[in-house]
Amino acid sequence: MILIVDDKQENLFSLKTLLQIHGFEADTAVSGEEALRKILKTEYELIILDVQMPDMDGFEVAEAVSGSSKYREIPILFLSAVSIDKRFIMKGYQSGGVDYVTKPFDPDLLLLKVKTFCRLYQQSKLLNDAQATLEHKVEERTKELVRINNELELRNAELQQYAFIASHDLQEPLRKIQTFTRLVKEQVSDRRESVQYLERIINASGRMRNLIDDLLNYSRLSALPVFSEIDLNMVLNDTIADLEVLITEKGATIYKDNLVHAEVNPGQMRQLFQNLLTNALKFSNPGTPPVINIRSQLVNSLSFDAVPNENGEYIRLTIEDNGIGFDEQYLGKIFTIFQRLHTKDQYDGTGIGLAIVKKIVEKHNGIITATSDEGKGSAFIIIIPLVQQKINNELAENL
Repeated sequence: MILIVDDKQENLFSLKTLLQIHGFEADTAVSGEEALRKILKTEYELIILDVQMPDMDGFEVAEAVSGSSKYREIPILFLSAVSIDKRFIMKGYQSGGVDYVTKPFDPDLLLLKVKTFCRLYQQSKLLNDAQATLEHKVEERTKELVRINNELELRNAELQQYAFIASHDLQEPLRKIQTFTRLVKEQVSDRRESVQYLERIINASGRMRNLIDDLLNYSRLSALPVFSEIDLNMVLNDTIADLEVLITEKGATIYKDNLVHAEVNPGQMRQLFQNLLTNALKFSNPGTPPVINIRSQLVNSLSFDAVPNENGEYIRLTIEDNGIGFDEQYLGKIFTIFQRLHTKDQYDGTGIGLAIVKKIVEKHNGIITATSDEGKGSAFIIIIPLVQQKINNELAENL
């Protein structure tokens, strides 16, 4: 499309007719102001511009167009029968024009110029579009590389932690086994003392077995999970049934909301519920029966401040207890693998349980946090999407 700008209707008609006869689409404007309004709404390949017009002359129009980053690529051809002096021609080029034709003009020569400038504009546009596409692909690839690099850094950090455990925590129970075995051998004449040593060997072996089991559970989470739609009530109820003995021993009471169906990995969700409920039972106040509340809400976004919405695409799970709690300044520490807030003598465990929970939540494209009042209890808040495939598609589009 070519825009012809002239304040004389007869000039517009004759030039538009000439262009249309030779297969060009043409539009017209009778003033500089009208031309600028049309340029904002329509894409033009060329502007043929008269110089002398009332209110806003051709030079002012050209300066406005060439001064815009969006429209400066449109070639401007000045066409004038009056302003043919050299200084006007120079001003035409200075204001942004690519050519200056004086009247009377040779129609064939003008058409040749029009064809050339339209072709150059189209080629320039194709080049700009290709550059924009390339920049977009580079940006996408850069985001992907940053994501991969972050994952590699995380894996390296995990490997360093594994190395530390292999050199310390895993060896510590073995050293005890070796030490007490030697003592049993030396003290075999004293049956009572030998039994005590054997009990300590068994306990050390048990801690090592639990640690290895938790390490294996954590390492398995590196694999891509397989999701399926399932009733979360069924997963939770099965977990509670598995913990029935411990619940009875503790005299615990569990209150739970009715949960929804969601796309999850059933095995991982069962592990999540088991770890959080086990912690709530284990870290209870002495002499106070544990009370655990499991609440559920649908929310409209992946945010801890999300507003409840019965049509929300995310589920917010809150598991709250009346246990010993923790100082919230250690919130960042409790989800780190092998980090403990209590000694092994105070509370048994490997320090991996909450790290496993966090990993499971992340594998479900979710988020997790906790709140606590030391001495009064803790609440763990988890938000995950109801439909994993939709979230995965959205994440891929945003990369």
